[in-house]
Amino acid sequence: MSAQCFLLVLALFISLYSCYGSLPGHEELPYLSPPGDTIAYPTYLDTVENRKAVFSSKFRSLTSDEPEMFGGEGWFDQISSVKASSEGGNVVNVDNFGAKANGKDDSEAFKKAWKQACKTKSAIFVVPKDKKYLLNPTTFSGPCKPNLTLKLYGTIEASADRNDYKQDLRHWLIFQNIQNFKVEGGGVINGNGKIWWKNSCKTNKAFKCTHAPTAVTFYKCNNLKLNSIKIEDAQQMHVSIQSCVNVQATNLMVTAPEESPNTDGIHITATKNINLANCVIKTGDDCISIESGSKKVRATDITCGPGHGISIGSLGDSEKIADYVSDVVIDRATLTGTTNGVRIKTYQGGSGGANNIIFKNIVMKKVSNPIIIDQNYCDKEKPCGVHESAVQVNNVVYKNIKGTTESEVAIKFDCSKTYPCRGIVLQDVNLVTNTGETAKASCNNVKLGKKGKVSPQCS
Repeated sequence: MSAQCFLLVLALFISLYSCYGSLPGHEELPYLSPPGDTIAYPTYLDTVENRKAVFSSKFRSLTSDEPEMFGGEGWFDQISSVKASSEGGNVVNVDNFGAKANGKDDSEAFKKAWKQACKTKSAIFVVPKDKKYLLNPTTFSGPCKPNLTLKLYGTIEASADRNDYKQDLRHWLIFQNIQNFKVEGGGVINGNGKIWWKNSCKTNKAFKCTHAPTAVTFYKCNNLKLNSIKIEDAQQMHVSIQSCVNVQATNLMVTAPEESPNTDGIHITATKNINLANCVIKTGDDCISIESGSKKVRATDITCGPGHGISIGSLGDSEKIADYVSDVVIDRATLTGTTNGVRIKTYQGGSGGANNIIFKNIVMKKVSNPIIIDQNYCDKEKPCGVHESAVQVNNVVYKNIKGTTESEVAIKFDCSKTYPCRGIVLQDVNLVTNTGETAKASCNNVKLGKKGKVSPQCS
């Protein structure tokens, strides 16, 4: 090799070395921090925002065909919109399917968007913020692809025209046969119930008693998660969870005026493994009602009132079908100004059982009938009559329940003569009148045990 070639190869080697750093086996120089405060590297989206600001003025004078090299005139807008619209999945926005949020019916647009979301894996069905969408009765059906999420940021409002409910007077929004489904986002579902309350026989006895729609029904939805949603002013019930398995409902706000008739907050039927937590419920009927076929129900950190309290039942209104509820825990609840506290209610003449129920760590504030088991319940227009058969009530514990009662009788056990209540335990219960005086207890046909200090006591 000539000297000139050797020098050329050596120069090339040195050049490559300077570009790519030290050779293996050589100790690298220690890193020296620059003087002053260090500045974190910007994220990709921050860089896009900065570029948009810096270059927007420079590109204003471009001819119409020049921006094509950058993907068109809206290129920066499209890129930066990723930050605002990205939900970490396949987004289906109702606005892109024709929803207008202009006070006219958007049901068809919602149905089209749902059809797309349902067939898309990990879809995110978005109802945008700061908009109000009017919907007629609508059913959102599965089965759908796995891991569907409804992001409710805005408001969905029911039609106030009662003629829109002719095909189905019992339901407004139905979600059915959907597995691994989430509903969240902090938005509002408004039942627009005033017209229904006004025409209720419970408001005006001159009117004929008819049904009214439940605002939201979840039917046969397994692995269901509801979080941070407000449901207000339902036509009748607010939320019905029916024939579902594995349900978590957290941070729900359910509200309607105290005088609104039959506006139960959360109604649970034939559902297993359900956990309610951190819910605020203020309605004109039961805050939580747990009916036949429900098992392993837990409600914690519940704020209830106004309303009719927290109820198991009513059970046994059919003589042909046995009703069962079991394994229920109500823990850490505050009830204020309710017409009942924690209640078990069954009709005469029914069959089945309400078993293994615990009410604990509950505060009552000016509550009528704080603790009540009523096996002679009747809300019919005509007297229910006397029957020997009854839904049996067994193994119910009331633990650490304190507060004030509006009614003279704070504890009422009105059980069946044929099937007395058995395994009823009062532990550390202290209920007084609003003036601080000792309240009363009424106990009929009950096998009762006591632990700790209990007041009032059955005579």
